[in-house]
Amino acid sequence: MQWFGKGSGNIEDRRGMSGGAIGGGIGIIVVILGLFFGQDLTGLVSQLPIGETTQGTPKTGDPTDREGKFVDGVLASTNQVWEQQFQEMGKVYEQPKLVLFTNNVQSACGSASAAVGPFYCPGDHKVYIDLSFYQELQNRFGAGGDFAQAYVIAHEVGHHVQNLLGISERVQRARATLSEKEYNRLSVKLELQADFFAGLWANHAQNLKDFKLEEGDLEEAITAANAIGDDKLQKQAQGEVVPDAFTHGTSAQRMYWFKKGFDTGDFRQGDTFNSTPL
Repeated sequence: MQWFGKGSGNIEDRRGMSGGAIGGGIGIIVVILGLFFGQDLTGLVSQLPIGETTQGTPKTGDPTDREGKFVDGVLASTNQVWEQQFQEMGKVYEQPKLVLFTNNVQSACGSASAAVGPFYCPGDHKVYIDLSFYQELQNRFGAGGDFAQAYVIAHEVGHHVQNLLGISERVQRARATLSEKEYNRLSVKLELQADFFAGLWANHAQNLKDFKLEEGDLEEAITAANAIGDDKLQKQAQGEVVPDAFTHGTSAQRMYWFKKGFDTGDFRQGDTFNSTPL
């Protein structure tokens, strides 16, 4: 994958800063979520208690290191794509911030460790990522490559899109009336739509002057989607698959919806909530 464009200017670089301790129930939740890559804190909204205040002042603007520049470039690309998509819907797109951190971080959703993986916090409209996760993506899941890394960011930005459109809020409201099993199914649909949005981004980003797909890029993203399906992660973690506990979707589902977004580039095709399960 080749990049030619500028950064987004929406990076908060907190790497090397103290993000506060994780205590009580939040700590337990984070440990559990750490079993699953990419477990977003959509359910841990801003009502959660805030831990210790982050020490130091984050750097803002465009990073100067290679890894930071790459993430910044991907974010800038998603901004361009979604601004156009929202304009076509007669809406105005609010660009998210992306926070780079090391080990642990404080957000409006509470404290989180790097074990949670990349996540989006609807309470402050920010995407959070510890870049060491990309090493885990390569070493643990065998899903390396720059386009696989871009897919991770685009998926989290997809949750931002859902938040802006009120989709996440509707899912949260439904949670009070559903059993855990029923809510897990709704969570899967939310995650699969974020995968679709990531594919949609990749489709439209090809038309931007600062982005060029190379041979093997699409396969990298599909490999990542395959590696982080609930069925594979559960099999690795506990030796068995429990479909009722799925929160993100199977490998086949994640690959399908990312590919559908990429193939169609059509926002209207991403209604995972009313689709027939694979």
